Order: sequence, then C-alpha cells, then structure tokens
Amino acid sequence: MLEALPRIGRRRALLGSAAACAVLGLLLWWLLPIGEESPSGTVTFSTGTPSGVYEKYGTLLRQTIARDMPQLDVRLQNSDGSQENVRRVATGKVDFTIAAADAVETYRLQNGPGAGRLRGCARLYDDYVHLVVPRSSAVRSVADLKGRTVAVGPGGSGVRLIAEHVLKAAGLDPQKDITSLSDGIGTMPGLLRQHRIDAFFWSGGLPTGAITDLSQHFPVRLVPIGGDLVAKLHAQGGASRYYRAAVMPADAYPEAQQGVSVQTVAVANLLVTRQDMNADLTDELTRVVIDSRDRIGAQVHAAQLVDLRTAIYTDPLELHEGARRYYRSVKP
Repeated sequence: MLEALPRIGRRRALLGSAAACAVLGLLLWWLLPIGEESPSGTVTFSTGTPSGVYEKYGTLLRQTIARDMPQLDVRLQNSDGSQENVRRVATGKVDFTIAAADAVETYRLQNGPGAGRLRGCARLYDDYVHLVVPRSSAVRSVADLKGRTVAVGPGGSGVRLIAEHVLKAAGLDPQKDITSLSDGIGTMPGLLRQHRIDAFFWSGGLPTGAITDLSQHFPVRLVPIGGDLVAKLHAQGGASRYYRAAVMPADAYPEAQQGVSVQTVAVANLLVTRQDMNADLTDELTRVVIDSRDRIGAQVHAAQLVDLRTAIYTDPLELHEGARRYYRSVKP
C-alpha cells in the first residue's frame, strides 16, 4: 500500500504534464499564424510623376510592405497620373494603383476596356487643386487666366482632368481661351520661375514637395478657387460630382500663403485593383496600407488622413472581396 503511493504520484504528474502541453499547444495554435504564409510573388504598382505625392507614397508603401510582407516583391512604375493609372489597372498592365475618384468615374462613364473589373481597396486621402502664380501676378481668380499661358498637366494625368473641369466652370474654354502646356509637376515650377508660363494647375496631397521647394526659392501665391465654382462643377454632372469645396490650411505652404488659408476644390484618392486580384493578397495589402498610416504620414503628410472609419467608402467602386474581408475582421 505504501509502495503504491509514489507510483500514483508519478502517474498524476505525467497526466498533469500532458494536460499542460495540450493547453500550451492550443494557446500556440490560437496566437501564432500556423499554416498561414505571407503572400508571395510579384505585384506591380503604378504611382505617378516624379516629385508628386503618388510617387513618394508608393515608394514608402513598398518599404513598409517589404518589412511586413517580405516574400512579396512590389515593383513601382511611374505614370502621368490618375487617368493613366486607372487605365493600366483596368487593362491588366499593373495590379494596384492610386487614382482620384473623378478619374475612376470618367473611365467608367467612357466604358473604358476592363472598367467593370475595377475594384476599390481603400479611400486614402484627398487631392487639393493648386493654382499657382507668381506673387506679383494680376491673376486673382480662375477667370483671370483668359489669354494666358497655363500648364495643365499631361494628358493622362488627374490634374489635366480636374483643371479642364475647373476652367469650364469658370467660363473658359481650355482649348481656346488659354495657351495650355502639358507639363507636369516635375517641370511646372521651373517654367514659372523662368516666366515661360503665367500659372500652373496641380492636384495633389498637402503639402506637395515640389511646390514647397518652389515657394522657398521663388515668390509665389495660391489663387483661391471659390465655392461658387463648386456648384458650377456639380452642375456639369458625371465625374464632377466627386469634387467638393475645401480649404488649404494656412500652414500648408507658409511662404506662399503668408498666414492665409486658401479656398479650393478637393477630390478623394482611392487604392484601386481588379476583381480578379487574389483575395488573400488584397486583404493583407489593405491591412498594411491602413496600419502604415502614421509611419508613412511622418514623411508624406497627406497619408496621416487615412482613416479606418472612412477607408471603406470607395465610391464609385465596389470593394474588392479581400478588402471587404479585412474591414470585417477589424469591425468593432
């Protein structure tokens, strides 16, 4: 009887150890992504013009993806901007891009190739329309551009699209009432400094580095785009319904604004892909975009405005199934 006690104690100890191992195994199964691998392969991402916010945002996002999804190779491609970006994704030339909502809607209304396959992943941040002139310029409104030489952006850019809408809202014919140049943000500032143009339009996040740099080396001013033009823009119908009245804060470009906020027009940017993109990959990439807001925002101020509460609203595009899965997983 006395000899049996040690054997019972040993058996209980063994049973206790087995139970502890089972519990530990369950905890590990619950806490660790066993059997789940990070997405791998190669994806292409269309950004924008050098010196623009799209290009800088894309570069920083690729760095973040390399850290969080190390098996995924992200290859960036520069572009003229939103209109070209939308076309590239819709036709399968790239996998992901950033594009303004008005450019997406324009492509859809034109029934461009593959338009029905476009899907949204996230609403990111707003582009603000900049109308930049020398500080000494007599131009005080969009209508004052009549008869002047104005850079309006490349043909495939979002700035070209919105500039033409704004000019028409101000009663100007972009083909007849101004001399338009198709330069982008990479060359616009230099042309203004050399007095080869009277003004230029730009549509981008705040602040855009090229305009900050220009304002620090050459006296410029931002021309207000008043609220009355927003009503006229909406009256145009179609993609113009995505424009809204906005205000550039006084500290966006301190040297250019001289402590004064500027009325303008804004449009939302979307992270765009195609319906056939892998759902697991899209789920993970959407998560990285939302989670990297502060990290990217430290260098691209506009990225600080990415907000989980509004990211789900990707109108005019339906959410991609992978992005929808992500938003459901983080829903309170």
